[in-house]
Amino acid sequence: MARTAAELAFERHVAAIHSGNREAFLSNFAEDAIVEDPVGPSPLDPSGQGHHGRTAIAAFWDKVIGPGAVRFEIDRAYACGNEIANVGTIYNELPDTVGEIAAHGVFVYRVNLEGKLVSLKAYWDYETTMSGG
Repeated sequence: MARTAAELAFERHVAAIHSGNREAFLSNFAEDAIVEDPVGPSPLDPSGQGHHGRTAIAAFWDKVIGPGAVRFEIDRAYACGNEIANVGTIYNELPDTVGEIAAHGVFVYRVNLEGKLVSLKAYWDYETTMSGG
């Protein structure tokens, strides 16, 4: 079965993160993309409105992804139309934290007709994750 555009975009996303390739990470997003990670207000996004556009997404990389050691453990993936919903855990170990955190959740990626990510919505609880829950 052929991979969907959303599946391919997710695979590029993971590969860019694992290789530490900021430019590949950013080029996988449309210019007007939005990243909500996590969805809603958190210390990573106090307004809860998400990171809009590549400049804001680049700042998110610089703060959260670039300095960390991120790995994905996806238990289930559901690709439908131009979206993919992944259920699993994303782990990250940031230099200024007490160790590896585990964000258990649902991670939804949507692509445009060019196969670029236009939306990333990460449904996980910040407080529970940061407290080790």
